[in-house]
This record gives sequence, structure tokens and C-alpha cells, in this order.
Amino acid sequence: MSKKIFIKTFGCQMNEYDSNRIIDLVKLIGYEKTNNQIDADCCILNTCHIRSKATEKVYSEIGRIKKNFKNAKKPLVIVAGCVAQAESEEMLERDPYIDMIIGPQSYHEINDKILNYFRENKKINLTEFNVTKKFDKLEKIKNNNSKISNFLTIQEGCDKFCNFCVVPYTRGPEYSRPFEQIINEAKNLVENGSKEIILLGQNVNAYHFISDGKEYKLSNLLLELEKIKDLVRVRFTTSHPKDMTKDLIDCFNNCSKLMPFLHLPVQSGSDKILKLMNRKHDIRFYYSIIEKLKKINSNIDFSSDFIIGYSEEDEGDFEKTMNLVKKIEFTNSYSFIFSARPGTPAAKLQKINNDVTKNRLKIIQNQLFNLQLNKNKELEEKKIEILVENKLKSQNSFFGRTRKMTPVIFESTSCNPGDLIQVEIISSNQNNLFGKHIENKFKAA
Repeated sequence: MSKKIFIKTFGCQMNEYDSNRIIDLVKLIGYEKTNNQIDADCCILNTCHIRSKATEKVYSEIGRIKKNFKNAKKPLVIVAGCVAQAESEEMLERDPYIDMIIGPQSYHEINDKILNYFRENKKINLTEFNVTKKFDKLEKIKNNNSKISNFLTIQEGCDKFCNFCVVPYTRGPEYSRPFEQIINEAKNLVENGSKEIILLGQNVNAYHFISDGKEYKLSNLLLELEKIKDLVRVRFTTSHPKDMTKDLIDCFNNCSKLMPFLHLPVQSGSDKILKLMNRKHDIRFYYSIIEKLKKINSNIDFSSDFIIGYSEEDEGDFEKTMNLVKKIEFTNSYSFIFSARPGTPAAKLQKINNDVTKNRLKIIQNQLFNLQLNKNKELEEKKIEILVENKLKSQNSFFGRTRKMTPVIFESTSCNPGDLIQVEIISSNQNNLFGKHIENKFKAA
């Protein structure tokens, strides 16, 4: 009889990919995934350390596990991911309920560690940076994910060392997976039924792999994915402005499957703040990248990330960020109050007034929300291409996304997940479009 494993994923898309691969691994030692925590023999918390209170969210979730299993046999409790990497010893000391700590570059060893735990009944702390061995091991384990849209990690780690960012310390230096390894996994996902693949990396456009004297970049991956017959859409995230090279920009014209939408974090519109952040680019350079992309593909839209209230940000700096938002008209963007992460150069910086920061965040979020609302409004009464991702619980209702990632809920009596269809948009709100199925552009096999 198989054991049940419950996994809760916090944070980024890369964690989603990691969680799916963890499930593929533990199946080999007799575990099956459950979505009901109370049924679990093993509970894994795959954590993220980017935002504030990340650690406390983990302890809160452990508290829920304790409550759920108060009158039942304790499950094996594993904390994985970036919080595990950053605070491993402290976590084991603070809460004895935790049995195992596994960092994001070590989870390929999870099967051996689980078996060892039950043999020796000893706490385990595994937080080595062993990314090459990780992907060599994962290559041998089939990715069983069969969703219509799937994440595929191609690069991990970061060498940029932005002063506010914890990634170089939790994910390690930049590492690019072997080119053929990525293509083989992509083909496997398409064989499973995937129609869209989203390439992932902390700095995905820094992808760089050399084999037999030949250099492979992200542009080479995109051109190769273009050849996979049943793959209809490709995206990549998250990019750094400094790595938006000409060959990659040209892909937005040369690759028909690459969607005309790019998430390109800028963090601030002020050169002063960008320098304090150690972002290694200025606003003039950022604008130049946007202009080149629009020139190569006039239909492209952009989203971004904004950190509000970074140390020494004054009204003039914030106004420059607002001007940037208005000029580029970002959609689907994220904005956060500056959160000092322990161990980073920015951890000791003086914070600006909290009320001022909250007010600035409200202003920029209102602007971003209005931009998204207006963009969605412009699509009403138009017919647009949708990739159908899944059927909703309500009768004849489906969910899909536009080429620019906007969610669409629509009525249909003749489509299936994986179909590429035309939908007439009837109404919208800030987050979603609503419509009805008109015709099929591509019918899933």
C-alpha cells in the first residue's frame, strides 16, 4: 500500500517546478500525492525567501500540521526550498516537529534521505549547492506533469548580487542546464499533452551553455523549441535587462511560438535608487531595451516588478518610477514595499517612514491596476486567441489565457483543454476577461 505525501508550495514559479519534480521522485519509493494534508504520511513545505515574513509563514503552516495531527500519528515533516537553505540550523533548533531540512539544490537526494531517516531516526540537514548532480539525477526521472501549460527550469542561481536580493545566497551562482537535457524534457512534456512551455530561471536570459566548443544561449533554445510540432506557445521568465541581447530580442520576430509578452523587472524608475540597489543598469538603458523590443514586434506588452520605499527613496525618485509606469504602460505587474532580507547588503539600510511607503505603494498599485483595467476594457467586443487550459466546475465554463497571459473565463460546448480557439470577449474586470467560444483555431489531438 502506497504512502501519501502532501506538498505545499510557497512563492515563485520555480518552486512549482521543483515541487512537481519532488513528486516525480518520491513516487519511486512508494509515495503518492494527496491534496488533503490530514491524509498524509509525509508533509513537505517548499518555501520561498524573497518576501518578508517568509519564515513565519513556514512556522504558521507547521502549527496547522500539528493541529491537524494532534490526535493522529505524526507525519514526516520536511522543510524544503530557500527558507530551508537560509535558516536550516535555526529551524531545526526552533521547532523539533521538523524532521528534515532540504535546500533547493539538494532535493534530488530526497528519496535516500527519507529512507535514511526511517532507518536511523535522526534529523537531517541537507543544504549543499549541488545543482549539476541535481539535474543529472532529474534527467533520469521522467517529468510526469501533463498540464496544458507547464514550467521548465533551464537556469538557476544568480551572479548579479542586487543588494536587496537573497537569491545568490539561497540558490547559489548561475548555472545553466545542458541544452539537450532541456530539449528532451520539453519534448517529454509535449508528449504528456503540454501545449505551452514557460522556461524558468532566476535570470533566465542569462542562460549560457557550452558543449563541444559550441555556445548555446536562450535564443538557441527558443529556436529549437520552435521545431517541436505539437508545442504551440513558449514563454520565459524572469529576465534581467542586462541580458536582453540582440539575438534574444530578434526571437520576438523570428519565433512564431514565442508569445509577445515579456516580464522585465526594473524595480525603480530612479537612477539613484537603481545604483543603490546595484542593479547594474540605468533607466536610459532600460528604455532602450523596451524600444528595441517594440521595434522588432510592435504588438509586445510588458510587465515588471517594483520595490517601493527602498532606503533613501524620496518623492522625486518615486515620481520617476511613476513616470516610467505611465510611459511604458505595464500590465500584470507586481509592486512591493521594500523588505530587507537577512544576510543581504541591504539588510542594514535605514528604512524610510512606513506611512509614506504605504501611501506610495497605494498610488503605484492604483496606477498599475487602472492600466490593466483599461487594457482589458479595450479587448471587449473583440475576438482573440485563447489556449484552453482546463474546464471549470460550472457547466460549460472553461479557463484559458491570451497570448499576453491575461486570464479568460468563457462559455463553450465544443472545446477541450489544449485547444487553441477564438473567443469573443463580452466583458472584463481588472483581473479577467469573460467571453464565449466562437471557433477553433487548433484542435488538440
